[in-house]
Amino acid sequence: MSSTFRSPVQTQTRSHRHRFSASRVRNSLTTRFAKCICSVFLSLLLFAGVIVFILWLSLRHRPRFYLSSFSVPAVAQPPPALLNSPISFNVTDRNPNGNIGIYYDVVYGSVYYKGQLVGSGPVLNPFYQPHKNTTVVVGDLIGTAPAAGDALAAALSGDAAAGRVEFRLELKSVIRFRVRTWDTHHHTLHVQCDVVVGSDGNLLAENRGKRCSIYF
Repeated sequence: MSSTFRSPVQTQTRSHRHRFSASRVRNSLTTRFAKCICSVFLSLLLFAGVIVFILWLSLRHRPRFYLSSFSVPAVAQPPPALLNSPISFNVTDRNPNGNIGIYYDVVYGSVYYKGQLVGSGPVLNPFYQPHKNTTVVVGDLIGTAPAAGDALAAALSGDAAAGRVEFRLELKSVIRFRVRTWDTHHHTLHVQCDVVVGSDGNLLAENRGKRCSIYF
């Protein structure tokens, strides 16, 4: 019977090789894992950058709204009362973007007098607005207040006699931008137009063509 004799030096050398090999495997796995994490992080960072860039392009040129006409015939009738009276207006909606279209849900219009809602309702069905396009928003609402004899009606009568009645027109819709074949997420668009009509109930010249403010 024979046996293989291993010197302490040989045993130590082999053990050292095993440890070195295991260390290299661990280091290799650690390096690969780190590279994988870095790759995923950089990909997410690049994707987020692209999204932010596209949103910046989308929102850099927001739609522009201009007040074209506004009429409240009841203002000219003594005593003026808006209840069940027509309120009409035209607002032009301009998309100035060269390559970006806009999808609109239903557009709702609301009219306020001294902070009180005096008329509201849908004014335009859902539509798509191409780039470099102008759409006319035509609103025909029925007044819901004030009735004759109300304190608000008395204030309206005084303003009409002075030849200057101030209203606030608001438009609201949910929109999304179309950038080539990609759509952004939805934004709630708010449009606010300051309106001043004369004693005849029609828009004063100083407000015709005035740009309305918008916010999301």
